[in-house]
Amino acid sequence: MKALVLALLPALALAAPPPTPRRISALLIPMDQGAESSSVKLETHMNGALEQFSGFTVRKPEELFGMPVDEEAQAALKRGEKGFEESLAAYEARDYEDAERKLRATLKELHQGVGAMSSCAVLCETTALYAAVLHQRGDFEEAKLLLIDLMALNPTFELSPKRYTRDFISLRAQVATGRSAVLRGSATVKSRPSGARVYLDGEFQGYTPLTVGPMQIGKHMLRLDRPGFRQHGQILEVTPEDVELTAELTPTNNYKKYDSQLDKVASEIIKPTPSPAVVAMGKALSIDRGLVGTVKDLGPNGTELVVGFFDMRDGKKLASRRLVLQGDEYGQDKAEMARLVNYLINNGMGGAEKKAKGSDPLDNRHGMEEWNAEDQGGRRQVTEKKKKNGDPLDGVSGTEEW
Repeated sequence: MKALVLALLPALALAAPPPTPRRISALLIPMDQGAESSSVKLETHMNGALEQFSGFTVRKPEELFGMPVDEEAQAALKRGEKGFEESLAAYEARDYEDAERKLRATLKELHQGVGAMSSCAVLCETTALYAAVLHQRGDFEEAKLLLIDLMALNPTFELSPKRYTRDFISLRAQVATGRSAVLRGSATVKSRPSGARVYLDGEFQGYTPLTVGPMQIGKHMLRLDRPGFRQHGQILEVTPEDVELTAELTPTNNYKKYDSQLDKVASEIIKPTPSPAVVAMGKALSIDRGLVGTVKDLGPNGTELVVGFFDMRDGKKLASRRLVLQGDEYGQDKAEMARLVNYLINNGMGGAEKKAKGSDPLDNRHGMEEWNAEDQGGRRQVTEKKKKNGDPLDGVSGTEEW
């Protein structure tokens, strides 16, 4: 019987389910208004770096707190899509008066539905169709203004010759080479709270507060995303004079609960003893491990981070580190956060966690040490080799003789 049990042990071990990956997240607490913007960006970099480690399931802030689409924008977009179909039917039936009325109402709906749009497809089609209707009735100046908006939304939008007349397509070419097409403007985008991701015409630009541009004058699609807040979208009207707008973001219920715990957690991060506030946060967010830290704006002296690697089940701090960032002009923050995460995980887990192997031969190298190493070692080795060869011209450049 004993022999049978011993024989079955390897089979039972193979049949055992693999260990469940531990749920982990990076959460940074801004300590002042200046740190609100950088905290979201640094969180994003840290969570991206955590995905390189095996044994963890990374739960990003948008999963923890939600980032819902504006329901009113969704409803407006659906009405706009239906309105475009009806407008197109009237246009193809050459009932231009009915088409114009429907298109005017459709554009209004679509402008309200920008927050739910992933591209300008239906908005661009509606703008082009409305311009064509105005051109058809002889209102060339209004048609030109709409074509300027169309080029601002999508410079490469193509007008189908099957739908639009040759004269209208020629007007588009005329507008594209006219004076208005070369005019540019900028916009400063802010949000409360700051740190929202800015998307302009579907392209990521950065984090609020942010000045975007110069860009073509006309209408642009603006969308703001911040984990824990409802998405915000609106039409941004760019003019030759710089414009500024501020969006009020609406928090989710989950984020409100999280926000109420932040002061207590921040006060316990620097303490060596286990943190009850961290335990409560881990339970509320359903995570097992956490890189929890504070971000402080030091003005011209940089940005200070104090980050602890916590076991969220008992509040024990496994590792910690403080660092000061000196700016992100060349995108160095991402590399700094990768090194920070690597340090905390390896020290906190005693090297038990394996980093996922990458194909990049320069992974984990920032470059400067390689140059220094060559200066200190490479040239010395070359010199020693030359001495062994006994070259009488060794160390002579030739220019000093002249």
